[in-house]
Amino acid sequence: MKTAIVTDSTADLPAALLKQYAIQVVPAILIINGQSIEDGHGISRQEFYERLPEMQTPPTTATPSNATFEELYERLFGQGYQQIISIHVGSLLSGIFATAQMAARTLGERVTVVDSQSLSMGLGFQVLAAAEAAARDFSLETILEQIESMRQRVKVVAMLDTLKYVHRSGRVSWARARIGSLLNIKPFLEVKDGKVLSLGQSRTRKKGINHLINLVRNLGALERLAVLHTNAEAEARQMLAILNPDIDVEPFYVNVTTIVGTHVGPNGLGFAAVRK
Repeated sequence: MKTAIVTDSTADLPAALLKQYAIQVVPAILIINGQSIEDGHGISRQEFYERLPEMQTPPTTATPSNATFEELYERLFGQGYQQIISIHVGSLLSGIFATAQMAARTLGERVTVVDSQSLSMGLGFQVLAAAEAAARDFSLETILEQIESMRQRVKVVAMLDTLKYVHRSGRVSWARARIGSLLNIKPFLEVKDGKVLSLGQSRTRKKGINHLINLVRNLGALERLAVLHTNAEAEARQMLAILNPDIDVEPFYVNVTTIVGTHVGPNGLGFAAVRK
């Protein structure tokens, strides 16, 4: 059965893989000074992170419309696909999953919507697993099993440069944000089971990077790895260079989508890793 794979732009998958597997991407919406911009259009990731600290009105994000999903699903069926698996950013982190679900209901059981319970390449690796299975013409049940296996084994961790931006998302109190800024603390966050959890903090960036490296090493043998950053290219490359002797996989290197970066802020650094 011919299966189409759909995701949203928070998946952060490289363009070459999207093209190779014909993965369809619904762009999330970035709002800057009241202007709605589709993720990936109008402003580059690099420019966004450079401008973000100076933006007087904080940017926000929005969910694509039901109609956007419905039109895509109908177009795919018109192209001869018999079923669609639509995999999206965690439902506790965004309204995109719920919107996709609403659109899917109009088309019956031919569309299966999956909550990745993750974001960035934590979502992207699940989408890639689904696309690889669909390319081999696996059944719906088998593809869903592949997604679930990937979700159970993926770990997403980030070190933020400041708590200011994640505070705007309502995930920390004003008091905690002020303390983190005052002491120059570098907080660690993990996305697990769809929730953003605190993993402590480091008092210096150098120690924080070393901690990230040790977290990756402690995972053991890896199936996939992506180093994630928000305009922290030099440190991301440094982290990869140190990790390269310890890993047997070709790592991805991702400047994270503006949709996630709005809540993370510039100079974030982290990883998405999948255990074997």
